[in-house]
Amino acid sequence: MGLNIFKMLNSRVLTALLIILAIVSAAGAAYELRRIGQIQTFNKAILEAKVPQTDVQSFEAKFATAYWLAKNERYKESTLLYTHLLEHASIKQKAAIQHNIGNIYFMRGVAINGTNMQVGKEAEYLFRQAKNQYQQSVRLDNSNWGTRYNLDRMILMLPGTPTPGVGESESPGLIMGNIPVGLP
Repeated sequence: MGLNIFKMLNSRVLTALLIILAIVSAAGAAYELRRIGQIQTFNKAILEAKVPQTDVQSFEAKFATAYWLAKNERYKESTLLYTHLLEHASIKQKAAIQHNIGNIYFMRGVAINGTNMQVGKEAEYLFRQAKNQYQQSVRLDNSNWGTRYNLDRMILMLPGTPTPGVGESESPGLIMGNIPVGLP
């Protein structure tokens, strides 16, 4: 049986197999070189804020578009695009998306904070949303120090949660359930 294999592998058959292998390898290398060129063109287009010619429907292209929208203060469109990307993202990608949505809320809160005393509650709401997004991101991926830093800033910026029944009035109201303060 072993001798039959050696008889079949004469020099002509072996040469033909090696030629086929060389052609397949060359085709694979040509494809990879073409793909590397496409990736470089894609990255260049993204850096220049242009629409890429390849991989238009890829996660990376959509993520870059959402990032560009946020940089250009088109927060609603950016948030919507990021939210749609969450469905198809890996854990690390979800953490990055949550971080960027937190940044959007943070930038919106900073933009309106202090311009008018009536918008204090809206700014606080946006800061709380940013804090929630940063917390989600840290839960998914605790290795991003930028997210952890932003979460720390949010915690320091936001007022503490008030304790029920404690306030500035003389009659703080109910502390526990239906038991009024001051009765025996």
